[in-house]
Amino acid sequence: MKKLEDYVRTIPDFPKEGILFRDITSVLQDKDGLHLAIDAMEKIIKDMEPTVIAGAEARGFLLGMPVAYNLSLPFVPVRKKGKLPCETVSESYDLEYGSAEIEIDKTAIKKGDRVVLVDDLIATGGTMKAAIALIERLGGEVAGIAALIELVDLKGREILSPYRVESVIQYEGD
Repeated sequence: MKKLEDYVRTIPDFPKEGILFRDITSVLQDKDGLHLAIDAMEKIIKDMEPTVIAGAEARGFLLGMPVAYNLSLPFVPVRKKGKLPCETVSESYDLEYGSAEIEIDKTAIKKGDRVVLVDDLIATGGTMKAAIALIERLGGEVAGIAALIELVDLKGREILSPYRVESVIQYEGD
């Protein structure tokens, strides 16, 4: 059987020259790759003892939702600004070229909820740092952060300390 890493497609020079883009589309499109990904994510998340799973738009939805379902937990989407029809709380964060804003439903997280934040990739940690601020503002506790892929050289893990950060696959030097 292939390893999960074997399903990740590397696309050179995307979105710009010199970047090696780690694409999980190839993981999701293969039934064995998808099973490996969800099982691996569930394994690292279960140990964090969450009461809620939250996923960052959009690939965090793809990975977090089946894990929440398997663990019989609620799922909270962390959306881009303007995508939720209810009252929200929002947080801005910096991108390489500008800034962005994410938000969640103001009633989605309750005081004392143990939330695991899920995304496909940890790079600089900006999205997860903003999501942490939202969770904590609503009274939740961040039990951990889980990603399928971590780009180690971009030091997102350092930005996210002292929170527990787990990733299934780590890439260095790319």
